[in-house]
This record gives sequence, C-alpha cells and structure tokens, in this order.
Amino acid sequence: MNDPLGPLCSIGELARRTGLTVKAIRFYSDRGIVPPTGRSPAGYRLFGADALARLDLVRTLRELGVGLADIRKVVARELSLSEVAAAHADALAVQIRTLRLRHAVLTAVARRDSSPEEMDLMHRLARLSADERRRLIDDFLDSVFAGSAGSGAFVGIRRSFTPELPDNPEPEQITAWVELAELSQDGEFRAVVRRLVEHLEAEQAGARGGGPRPGLVPAVRELVGPVLAAGIEPGDGAAAPVVEALLAHDVHVLTRLEAVNDPRRERYTELLAVINGWPAPESLAPVLDWAVEALRVRG
Repeated sequence: MNDPLGPLCSIGELARRTGLTVKAIRFYSDRGIVPPTGRSPAGYRLFGADALARLDLVRTLRELGVGLADIRKVVARELSLSEVAAAHADALAVQIRTLRLRHAVLTAVARRDSSPEEMDLMHRLARLSADERRRLIDDFLDSVFAGSAGSGAFVGIRRSFTPELPDNPEPEQITAWVELAELSQDGEFRAVVRRLVEHLEAEQAGARGGGPRPGLVPAVRELVGPVLAAGIEPGDGAAAPVVEALLAHDVHVLTRLEAVNDPRRERYTELLAVINGWPAPESLAPVLDWAVEALRVRG
C-alpha cells in the first residue's frame, strides 16, 4: 500500500500522482465515478492503476464541459484500462479541435483588428458542423451559379469553387475556412462572382455560335506575359498590338477583366487552395493589372 508503484494506492497517494485534491477524489469516489478497489485494514480507500486513467479522463471531460451525469455514464460501463485510454484519446481529439478553432479565430482577430461583432461572426463560423458548412457554401454557390449549375461545363466549375475542410484540419486550414466563409457572405463579392459566371456563359454561347473563342484569361496570360516580361509599360506604343488583340478577342474585354481582377476573387482561390490542400494558385494580378491599365489608356 505504501509503495507508490504497487498495485494499490491510498487516496493521498492518488492525489499526489494526479495533481487532484483529496477532496476532489473523494467526491468522485462517493459518486461512483472512480470507485475504490478495496479498503485498507484501517478502512481507508485503496485504488488500483485504472483509477489514474479514470481520473485523467474525468478531468479531461470536465475541462471539455461534460457534466457529471454523462461522466458517470461513461465510467459505469466498467471500461478496461485500454478502453479508458481510448476514450481519453477521443476526448483529447475533441479538445484539440476546439483549441485549433479558438486559435484560428483569435489569430484572425489579431491580424485584422476585428470589431467585437466581427469576432463573434468568425467564432460562429469556425464552430459550424460539416453539414452547416456545406449548407453555407451551397447557399453561396447557388446564388452565383443560379441557372448555370445544371449544365455539364458548370458542374465542374462549381466543384472547383467548393471548399472541403478535412475532418482533422491544420490550423491554417481552419483560419482559411473562417475567412472564406466570411467572404462568401459578402454581397458585393457574390455580385462579382455572379458577373464572372455570366461572362463564362456568354463566352460559351459565343463559342457555340461561332463567335469569339473561349478562354479570355488564358488569352490575356498568353498576350500580356511576354510584354510584361519585356518591361513594356501599358501606355507605350509597343503595347498597342496587344491591346488591339485583346479588343479583337472580346469587345467587352475591359469590363470582364475588371471583374476577374477583383482582389477578392484571387483571395478566394488562395483560401480555397489552402483549405483543399491544393498547390497555391498562380497570381494573375500582374498580367490583369497590365491589361486593365492598357485598355483604360487606350480608352
């Protein structure tokens, strides 16, 4: 009994080994949560090795906000030491996820100097269940792909706009999810994405009718990339052939490029890549900035 490494220990020794008070252990013991294995000749409670694991589990569950009634139900199953350890591991997994969510929210608040209202919104977004996250994103995608998502081409495009937060996300994925979810609720951003979808619809309709070839952004990258690399300024005379080629591609090219060049669109794709574990997307900002400025100079 006096050997701390022996099979049984007193309530005082158990308190020293767990860091709990004798009063707390007696409280759990009286309620049958951590029952003694036996009694000493003097009538004092003695506890086996499984009491250590049970008390660790109880402490974890209490820290997670689990009530005594539920804790009693867990331990009433007379779990073996290995089963208690497994339950403890599951509880810790929940705690880790909760801490990651809190860390993500606090990090975002610190970086953005958020107001109390914004912090509350981010906290609620971070705590959404998988089904709630899906409904939130579906609402966003339904609004921007309205009338388009049924066509074969747009099914794939919509899928490429869909974030899939893993079951055990990394902290940066959680942070990205919170920002993306907040961005998806921005009415102005929704309008921007809706315009992009409408441009894609017009592009596809033109291609089917023998009109302008599809793929404005690839065309801009192909046309502008070389002149940008050569250091040609948008207002230079040498830029004129590129501007004419852009206008030949689509008479509404400036309006379309201004929508594509919205920094929120690029931020959405960056966040999407982090959440889904995709490679970081290539930034289109340099070629789009050049093209937009050149078209504006052209008038």
